[in-house]
Amino acid sequence: MQLSGYRFLWLQVLFDLPVTEKKARKEATCFRNFLLDMGFEMAQFSVYQRFCYGKEMAENISKRIEKNLPEAGKVHILTFTDKQYENMKTFRGKKPGKKPENPDQFTLF
Repeated sequence: MQLSGYRFLWLQVLFDLPVTEKKARKEATCFRNFLLDMGFEMAQFSVYQRFCYGKEMAENISKRIEKNLPEAGKVHILTFTDKQYENMKTFRGKKPGKKPENPDQFTLF
């Protein structure tokens, strides 16, 4: 099997959760911590992403997220290929930001 940037995937979770009440803040914090515990990294506030080695892995992680959604708010889960991620442009103000680095790829025998 040949390694391909079209087989590797990224999951990106975007969310807008209420934080006006103490219980809602706690739920939002628990959800963020859940994502971090699953290996996600924060790209921006309320935007977390994770690299996946294939479609099956991405689907399993997506199902786990769905089972752990907070009671209120809006959550989006996006899936895109490593090749698409490679074309992302990042800016800090008007200056281009550091290009995101892809994780090391393994060679399988």
